[in-house]
Amino acid sequence: MSLRMSLTLILALSLGACDREAEPDAQEQGELGGAKASLVGEIDRGHAGELMPAILVKDLSGGQLNTGALQGGSPVLINLWATWCAPCVVEMPMLDDLAAEYAGALRVLTVSQDMQGAATVAPFFAKNEFTHLEPWLDPENALGFGIDGGVLPSTVLYDSAGQEVWRIVGEYDWSSAAAREAINEVIEADGI
Repeated sequence: MSLRMSLTLILALSLGACDREAEPDAQEQGELGGAKASLVGEIDRGHAGELMPAILVKDLSGGQLNTGALQGGSPVLINLWATWCAPCVVEMPMLDDLAAEYAGALRVLTVSQDMQGAATVAPFFAKNEFTHLEPWLDPENALGFGIDGGVLPSTVLYDSAGQEVWRIVGEYDWSSAAAREAINEVIEADGI
């Protein structure tokens, strides 16, 4: 077995928060709002100060972005997710709203860990009509390894210098006042 296959297998086995595929109905937009009460993630500042890893991710048309190039811009919220991860699916509409609310002050990148890439992610985005999120693809899970992640969803907030401020491993209510407070703290510190 190659090292690449071994690493992929290890990551797949470690995805404890998403240990099963979502039922098809779980991805219906109408049901997403009612699931907010079960969100349980907490802000973790234990990795604060770590630099954003320089990993190549692709957009739906094959364009590339080196995440390391985001240093020196606005704060960046990177969300690792997958279409088969029920908690991830619940977060997506909230993240879309967050991206709209903070347009110009915070860049929200959703980086899919789906091994099928654009073939799975493009229809998901189209079906759910997300208009403010940036869908990126990382089917090799390089970014997950780069941030020492392993559980989906995982979300990391970086300041404008590309240094980690905090992360949330597992589900989170991105529509909450606590989420806004934690994000505003970074935006105000960066003078945006």
